[in-house]
Amino acid sequence: MAGILQKTVRLRTALRHLCSHGRLPSPVRLSAAAFSGPFLSCSSAHFVASTCKLHAGADAPKSSPDAAPQRLPFSTVTSEDLDFFRKLLPGRAITDQDVVESSNVDWLKSVRGSSEVLLRPQTTDEVSQILRYCNGRNLAVNPQGGNTGLVGGSVPVYDEIILSTSLMNNIMNFDNISGILTCQAGCVLENLSLYLEDRDYIMPLDLGAKGSCQIGGNVATNAGGLRLLRYGSLHGTVLGLEVVLADGRVLDCLATLRKDNTGYDLKQLFIGSEGTLGVITAVSILCPRKPKSVNVVFLGCETFEQLLKTFQLCRGMLGEILSAYEFLDSECMKLLNTHLKLPNPISECPFYIVIETSGSDSSHDSQKLHNFLEEAMTATLVTDGTVATEDSKIKALWSMRERITEALTHDGFVYKYDISLPVERIYQLVTDMREHLRGRAKRVVGYGHVGDGNLHLNITSPAKDPALLAAIEPFVYEWTSRFQGSISAEHGLGLKKRNYIYYSKPSQAVALMGGLKAMLDPNGILNPYKTLPDKLK
Repeated sequence: MAGILQKTVRLRTALRHLCSHGRLPSPVRLSAAAFSGPFLSCSSAHFVASTCKLHAGADAPKSSPDAAPQRLPFSTVTSEDLDFFRKLLPGRAITDQDVVESSNVDWLKSVRGSSEVLLRPQTTDEVSQILRYCNGRNLAVNPQGGNTGLVGGSVPVYDEIILSTSLMNNIMNFDNISGILTCQAGCVLENLSLYLEDRDYIMPLDLGAKGSCQIGGNVATNAGGLRLLRYGSLHGTVLGLEVVLADGRVLDCLATLRKDNTGYDLKQLFIGSEGTLGVITAVSILCPRKPKSVNVVFLGCETFEQLLKTFQLCRGMLGEILSAYEFLDSECMKLLNTHLKLPNPISECPFYIVIETSGSDSSHDSQKLHNFLEEAMTATLVTDGTVATEDSKIKALWSMRERITEALTHDGFVYKYDISLPVERIYQLVTDMREHLRGRAKRVVGYGHVGDGNLHLNITSPAKDPALLAAIEPFVYEWTSRFQGSISAEHGLGLKKRNYIYYSKPSQAVALMGGLKAMLDPNGILNPYKTLPDKLK
């Protein structure tokens, strides 16, 4: 009891300081042409449905649903192909295997392709010529952004040509009145954030991989991240896209209008399509103003029920200034302490919360935050906490959430699951998984975005363990389906999750997806073996 009282006094002291002082001393646009030409206008052209079928997957039984299917009958790269690419991209058609190797392996080092060609176009026209040629030659293409994906969607499975957007990194336009940014797909998220901050704006999404991930990849995977609670998903903030289709036609939907109700909103097809329907080459996105006042609170709770009640209280009392509500469990904290030597900013608790507020009036925001924390303590929902308003302290507190993925990589082989569930069910999956595995795993941890019902379930073992994987899957997917959840909240399906799509989508919906794929990419050259299941029901 004395310890709890000490914690309460410490937090109340911080609150008094916050209330009285407002901050703590520590803790190339292309125009549309006719349908028959190389460019396809979003406003006037008509798609013609193709009767071509998707490549069929191998009939042989797989060792597991996430194993790679047999290679499809694509052509292999010849010396004539290399001559074409080298002429089109002088010095940017890479065949040096020491350079290509890093693009063959995913960030987790769990999927490795055998591509021998890395192409680095700089313009939409170059992408168009590459795809037109590859489609004519039946050469498979793997579009790649920052290669930070976690489901094997960004690297080749076999010898697909890697088409990297890393040199397509120009900011094309920024309207400082509307806050609309237009840029090429290869712009790194962090670079865009720094560019906007100098102009008093911010990107509507923030990710732990922001130093490497690219905006085109973010859009292609419909990345969620830490600001979704406040600013919504990319389906809402992306206003326009420029996309190169499999046959090289350029779909120019690079609009900068917030309202446009003329026909089908085709850009939505490509948001979250993981490079299987087209290659995104440019993006226009609505950016919010940079908040003048930012506070981050790190709190401890004894139970997950208290954590949820704190979330309810938080939404009610902080309202319009609430920009993030994240959680991690004590196992995550142990990983941060052990592998990254990050000290716990508060006392040990079973659960931790990261709350961020963003507003325009520091005194107003501080008072609202003070009232919320006072109420949370009075109701004994939290047992300890600390508040930060200075940039360095804010970054230190956010690192406790953002660096969990990094810490996990030091704990052994990691089985990663990105689940969307009704908020009240989020942590029940973690506890049920621990009980189900009964010590067979080294560690089972849970963290994620409470504000949008997204759990990151991670299970570690000393080494890759097929028996452990068999115990995890399909249990995790069956559990998620039973509670009407999604087996992929924000990571996508890629190679690893493609055959589990039926746990989240009905067969009619998946069949329609297959029809769209066949229409837009009848030869199936774009990112094969990804997103859609090997066999359509």
